[in-house]
Amino acid sequence: MTPQPNPQVGAAVKAADRAHVFHSWSAQELIDPLAVAGAEGSYFWDYDGRRYLDFTSGLVFTNIGYQHPKVVAAIQEQAASLTTFAPAFAVEARSEAARLIAERTPGDLDKIFFTNGGADAIEHAVRMARIHTGRPKVLSAYRSYHGGTQQAVNITGDPRRWASDSASAGVVHFWAPYLYRSRFYAETEQQECERALEHLETTISFEGPGTIAAIVLETVPGTAGIMVPPPGYLAGVRELCDKYGIVFVLDEVMAGFGRTGEWFAADLFDVTPDLMTFAKGVNSGYVPLGGVAISGKIAETFGKRAYPGGLTYSGHPLACAAAVATINVMAEEGVVENAANLGARVIEPGLRELAERHPSVGEVRGVGMFWALELVKDRETREPLVPYNAAGEANAPMAAFGAAAKANGLWPFINMNRTHVVPPCNVTEAEAKEGLAALDAALSVADEYTV
Repeated sequence: MTPQPNPQVGAAVKAADRAHVFHSWSAQELIDPLAVAGAEGSYFWDYDGRRYLDFTSGLVFTNIGYQHPKVVAAIQEQAASLTTFAPAFAVEARSEAARLIAERTPGDLDKIFFTNGGADAIEHAVRMARIHTGRPKVLSAYRSYHGGTQQAVNITGDPRRWASDSASAGVVHFWAPYLYRSRFYAETEQQECERALEHLETTISFEGPGTIAAIVLETVPGTAGIMVPPPGYLAGVRELCDKYGIVFVLDEVMAGFGRTGEWFAADLFDVTPDLMTFAKGVNSGYVPLGGVAISGKIAETFGKRAYPGGLTYSGHPLACAAAVATINVMAEEGVVENAANLGARVIEPGLRELAERHPSVGEVRGVGMFWALELVKDRETREPLVPYNAAGEANAPMAAFGAAAKANGLWPFINMNRTHVVPPCNVTEAEAKEGLAALDAALSVADEYTV
């Protein structure tokens, strides 16, 4: 679709937004939201006719891009036959979505509890784990994000937690592996893995194994920096959970449904958790949907004991119809395979080539269509381009980088001193190369802030 400029409508949309919309994670008077006129595939555009290549996939959820005709048609068809229905009934779209998801989850994660998104999926996974074990505590990693609801944001390990953390949520944080900024003075991935597991087991011992219900980890951390865990780490966490009777919860809200070049990132590591949360890519964000995939032993706990939780819109027919269509599209069009192939053949070598030429790039890491560039002021010392949790003038270098990306037609995903490269999983080779070229230009601006 060719964008048609209509600045008058854009101005009206912007004025209504500024008058009435309260935006998340923002100081309301300091933001300037772009008024979006439309989107298709890997692109969106504003009312002035400017088009942007979306290297954020929305918020890492449009895994099949915007406005896929088969998913749009499925939503329309479902709306015409059964727009909504209460969750206590068996509904075709709900049953079929659960079946298709269960076919793709690892191991025996065959029961699906539907939620409205990732945060409430985490809420319910933790509730299930606590009831199943009869224990109160949850362990999660620093440098993690698990959602904005009360329990989920306390499980989160980044600064978004601070304002809501009353130290009463029963959450204990620990350090997960991150070799580039190792907390364990490691020099190799093997050392980082071994020392991170030793640290986790020590944390378990000092907290009291009999008090810990669950360990919650993003399979591949997302907004925290896309730190792919070293070989053996997730398997080691699985062993620790088995050893101490702890429920292992993997958060695949961002990493799932093709993002890493597998249906679920857990498949990269040959590990099966007891509970796995999902959302975002399950239906490319077309209608809000999330859920918890539940193992046999957890499901058995609630076989003759009522599960004390639910949602009015659990398994909403429109959302589930969108999921069915999305999963089928991904299978028919080889979207997961495209993410793996193009990631290895184009994205990874392209990013590594950029890193060789730009002193602002400290590290390249990722897999599939899930990549991050860590930007630094000094490659030798690894000093970040901006301080941790920087804002205002202290964040000027990253703001300049982001502005340069947008000026070159690329909408970037920036968090702290990182830019994430997370285009739709069905991005074309030409689009991927276009994005890399825009990044190249924007990194030249970041380079100006290096020593």
